[in-house]
Amino acid sequence: MLSSTLRTPVPRLARPLLARQYSSSAPTIGFIGLGQMGYNMATHLCTKSQSPFVDTVAKFQDENANATAASSPADLADKASVIVTVLPESAHVRSVYLGNNGVRDGLRKNTLCIDSSTIDTSVSIDVSRQLIGLGARAVDAPISGGIMGAKAGTLTFMVGSENAQDYDAAKVYLERMGKNVVRCGDLGAGQAAKICNNLLLAISMVGTAEALNLGVRLGLDPSVLAGIINTSSGRCWSSDTSNPVPDVLPNAPSTNGYNGGFKSKLMLKDLGLVANAAKDSKTPLMLGGLVESIYRHLSNQGDMAEKDFSVVYKWLAESQK
Repeated sequence: MLSSTLRTPVPRLARPLLARQYSSSAPTIGFIGLGQMGYNMATHLCTKSQSPFVDTVAKFQDENANATAASSPADLADKASVIVTVLPESAHVRSVYLGNNGVRDGLRKNTLCIDSSTIDTSVSIDVSRQLIGLGARAVDAPISGGIMGAKAGTLTFMVGSENAQDYDAAKVYLERMGKNVVRCGDLGAGQAAKICNNLLLAISMVGTAEALNLGVRLGLDPSVLAGIINTSSGRCWSSDTSNPVPDVLPNAPSTNGYNGGFKSKLMLKDLGLVANAAKDSKTPLMLGGLVESIYRHLSNQGDMAEKDFSVVYKWLAESQK
């Protein structure tokens, strides 16, 4: 089952899609969450599986003739033996799985539920345990690699699972959508790894943007400076893959008007998850708290909330002029 990205605070149950397998012995796969990440992930599942999936709804079905739309998550769960979800927030995940006419209402025994959303660790664990209590199998498998990685099929999946057997079962499908699949530990461990990664990512992007902005104001060519950084000790993903200065890298979101990447408002959401986890674990955050405040402020500036989070460079470059 595939559904379009759910945008309401607690989502409506939009049209889900099912991938019909060519062989009667092969599993039917349901997919919920055809946003910028999910659409590309589902496409890889279709092209690298024996048969296709779900649709967003018309476009995906047009591109994948074997995809069938389900009427609701419950309807999808009644037909699918594997369910993949990629949803924006904790409330969406809880509603789709446990809400009225949700997955729980149609769930079959031993159905494998793979949630690749990035949400609160506590919510992820609770939803997984409820599904397991109903006789299903559940893993959390959040993603790193962004839209570029989703399109290229090079994503990294960080997996939390109750046991190695559930991880092995999920890995079969995750490998069709990504390049690296790592078991991080028990239920919720994937979510924990993801927010730690995104904490560092946000810090490195702000640092990269700040360094390049300083260099430009000192008269340096940003492409020259980026080349030096990328062959020196300052090198990081934010400098060599998604450089925040327009026209330094042809495929970076910054060169496309900061469109087509990981939105600033989603980075702010993830930093909120970091803050929640730090509070629960009594972990001090210094740079984490600072970058959260930066992205909160940036997300209130015009349309920057909808732009790739590397737009922090534009915000810095236009300040104090």
